[in-house]
Amino acid sequence: MLQAKSLAGLAGVHHAFFTREGGVSEGLYASLNGGIGSDDDRAHVTENRARMAAALGVAPAALLTAYQIHSPNVIIAERPWTHEARPRADAIATRVPGLAIGVSTADCGPVLLADAEARVIAAAHAGWRGALDGVTDAAIAAMERLGAARERIVAAIGPMIRQPNYEVGGDLIDRFLAADPSNDRFFRPAARSGHALFDLAGYVAARLTRAGVGRVDDLGVCTYAEPGRFFSFRRTTHRGEPDYGRHVNAIVLA
Repeated sequence: MLQAKSLAGLAGVHHAFFTREGGVSEGLYASLNGGIGSDDDRAHVTENRARMAAALGVAPAALLTAYQIHSPNVIIAERPWTHEARPRADAIATRVPGLAIGVSTADCGPVLLADAEARVIAAAHAGWRGALDGVTDAAIAAMERLGAARERIVAAIGPMIRQPNYEVGGDLIDRFLAADPSNDRFFRPAARSGHALFDLAGYVAARLTRAGVGRVDDLGVCTYAEPGRFFSFRRTTHRGEPDYGRHVNAIVLA
């Protein structure tokens, strides 16, 4: 697993950006696939998630992820839920110790947030659609409802697809420019006409900074570029593979 120095230095907060290494899954899912929605053997996914929970110091049932829908929806976790009853949302916040809240990713941006003084944490799944619609802003607002102060919040952006490998078409470009013309700074020309390379990580960092959080940390790691360490939806698509594994990125109050 990977960690952000900013979060690792906070008392009473544990976190992890898990890679694909250290699990029991096989084939396309090798090896630490945490994707409940994948076609992997459910027993393998259950064991992988149990290993992640152990690394975070919680019971398997206390590692919570939502049914992600690329939205700005945020849920406040107060108790564990089953995989079958997981809420439809793309961010989770809590102030309950021992609940490890997380998001699953395979190119989208995982963002873990913490106000160590207020003992409030959140996790957000920031694909391009959720990022544009304000999923990180929604997560910060939910943290404030739980007692956090945004100027104390530390936010860490984990492994995700990076600009050199993220070619997008004109429709996506138009959406971002319609929302704010200054978003053109997150695009640079691609080889194909009408396409561009999109800096999703830079956009997410800018949204966090604009929201007024105290610190933004970015691991700067690309999921597409390192097949040995990370799953990647886009790499799977380019290879014509039928499915892909998912990482779990989680944070917990001790």
